[in-house]
Amino acid sequence: MRDLYLDDPVRLRETDSSDMLGAIYGLPDQLPAALAYTRTQGVRLRTEGLLQIVITGLGGSAAGGDLLRGYAAAACKVPIFVNRQYELPAFVGPATCVIAVSYSGNTEETLAAYEEARARGAQTVVITGGGELLRLAERDSVPHVVVPTGLQPRAALGYLFVPALLMLADSGLIPEVDEELSETVEVLHRLRGLLAPDTPTAHNPAKQIACHLHGKIPVIHSTAGLTEAAAYRWKTQINENANSPAYAHVYPELNHNEIVGFDVPGAALELIRVITLRARDLHPRIGKRIEITTQELLGPCNGVEVRAEGESPLAQLFSLLYVGEYLSAYLGLSYGIDPTPVQKIEQLKRRLAEG
Repeated sequence: MRDLYLDDPVRLRETDSSDMLGAIYGLPDQLPAALAYTRTQGVRLRTEGLLQIVITGLGGSAAGGDLLRGYAAAACKVPIFVNRQYELPAFVGPATCVIAVSYSGNTEETLAAYEEARARGAQTVVITGGGELLRLAERDSVPHVVVPTGLQPRAALGYLFVPALLMLADSGLIPEVDEELSETVEVLHRLRGLLAPDTPTAHNPAKQIACHLHGKIPVIHSTAGLTEAAAYRWKTQINENANSPAYAHVYPELNHNEIVGFDVPGAALELIRVITLRARDLHPRIGKRIEITTQELLGPCNGVEVRAEGESPLAQLFSLLYVGEYLSAYLGLSYGIDPTPVQKIEQLKRRLAEG
């Protein structure tokens, strides 16, 4: 049985040979560490004449940008965009701050976007663990934050998210975040005791959801704004840690299209399970939409609802995200898959390097 597999520490260690579960366990500790080294490196944004911020990166290095956009949208004095390609949007120029993020420092799309930002006269800032991006930042005297290395980029989310968050707060673009970060760490430490491998499936929500999704195709529903980034993160973590397809959509938009798609083909629908991520203080009409959709419209595809914990938006966001981190690894392990290797991504990089 899958729950017995997930509760067998010997088998878990053997399958998780690169210790992805250990990296996930360490996420709560990344936040205060990132707070300390970011403040030490003292990077701030120039806000005079600033009209927009573009965070450019790919994969795990872009995930922090998604979280920042969702978290800060309601309070930030300028709009935040996330760019995931070689080219930058046409509006990028001297009134734009481009934050280039690459954990390895060698992501070719991010390097191209960095060079384009410099050529267009945009204010440019770098967050990286090293590599070519750090070399370019030092060459160009571009402000930069160097983060700890040694993890898969997707497992370094705290290290990559907090520097950009603090840049906005310390530059006065959003309210100060120290109290919210403190609460977020407390919530994650509490959740860690519940979600970690030593907690058996009977008392571990992440293991329970992994068993529920085993042999199924997850579809993650959230709400536009704060939890949207968490849902997309669930999707990509399931893709990479469990080698499985997964999809994400948001309320209220999904009520105008996706809900009609749960009728046929029957054989495919039997494989789908919907997971609903829910923060506190929803617009009352969104809450009503979730209730009607999950109780009346999804039928056998309806799965479980995961509710955010904590008082602040940041704590709620990371509480949802943390369940997904563990869930994705447990789902991969339930298939006998080591959650760390991403062989197809590495194959693609090798083929691209051939020219």
